[in-house]
Amino acid sequence: MKYKVIDGSVTAAKGFKAAGIHCGIRKNKSKRDLGLIFSETKCTAAAVYTTNLVQSSPITICKKNLADGYAQAVIVNSGNANTCNADGDQKAAAMCELAADALGIKADDVIVASTGVIGQILSIEPIAEHIKELADELTDEKQGATNCAEAIMTTDTVKKEFAVETTIGGKTVRIGGISKGSGMIHPNMATMLCFVTTDAAVSADMIQKAVKTAADETFNMISIDGDTSTNDTLSVMASGLAGNEEITCEGQDYQDFVEALTTVCRELSRMMAKDGEGATKLLVCKVSGAKTEKDAKLIAKSVICSSLLKAAMFGADANWGRVLCAIGYSGADVNVHRVNVSFASESGKIDVCRDGAGIDFSEDIAKEILIRDEIDIIVEAGDGDACAEAYGCDLTYDYVKINGDYRT
Repeated sequence: MKYKVIDGSVTAAKGFKAAGIHCGIRKNKSKRDLGLIFSETKCTAAAVYTTNLVQSSPITICKKNLADGYAQAVIVNSGNANTCNADGDQKAAAMCELAADALGIKADDVIVASTGVIGQILSIEPIAEHIKELADELTDEKQGATNCAEAIMTTDTVKKEFAVETTIGGKTVRIGGISKGSGMIHPNMATMLCFVTTDAAVSADMIQKAVKTAADETFNMISIDGDTSTNDTLSVMASGLAGNEEITCEGQDYQDFVEALTTVCRELSRMMAKDGEGATKLLVCKVSGAKTEKDAKLIAKSVICSSLLKAAMFGADANWGRVLCAIGYSGADVNVHRVNVSFASESGKIDVCRDGAGIDFSEDIAKEILIRDEIDIIVEAGDGDACAEAYGCDLTYDYVKINGDYRT
């Protein structure tokens, strides 16, 4: 391990401040609904977005602003997705202008994002009225980052923040992030926002490559409910204040940076999966022995996405047949007669399938393993040496309750 976990968040890296307040987009005055992240220096920056053809206006403006590979701030609201609105682009651009004026920077150096209900007009007035207050609240203390993390929550039940420290080119580098996401989560991103900051010096081209690599291993391996959202954005800003020699090509420094960035993204992914709407358990499908990495990912994703398996995990039912079924329709090149399946948790591990067939096992021991809040579904494909992990959650009665009246 070339990194260590630190008590930090999106302000852990040098040069970054954050804040979060209630401005009035959400009716509940106890809910923060507007967040801001600011760097004292202009950063190299990159982002990846949802693959849904219906995309939010903030994504349209974000892509435009990040076309040059630089940014200096993030402004984000919850309570309204600013999606499928005739004036959406205008409102998203206005958010950038408001943040830029308050911070004394250029509007095209602002990353903008929104999350909440689709198809409702976003009122810009509350943002305009409270942007100075928000800017005045900026701090490099962790509390500012925590307030920002709370400001992007919708149906999330816990805030999500994480940070690590590593050494690159002999210099101490920090990477920290916040994210939100609880429902409408499916591989290829989902109602998911994630903002990561680092003080590493990384060129614009290499940070884009690193973000794509990290996302493919983490956020694109999550599924909560099979719905790919319209607003997903993962952005990374690098201030360069750590003082390492700028990473401009692949090599050891780049590999170390990607490892640390992927670690932050993976932990935030796990937090999101565990906090799935109505969920009681984090499910992690760990695949080994696949022919290729593509096959390993197809298997892991298919298992995590199975509604039948998710329901079985909610009921602590060791129904391994649902794992085999999901593998069978995954599209992976796999010999199902070589597949082994086990379930594991802090209570232990139990083998339930060998060579594609059931074996004798204790249902009582299996239930004791599956009642825990973090379950590993272990799949040994027996075809090669490729591996992958995917993250999800159980399917509960509360998921339907939450989404039955989400808008009203």
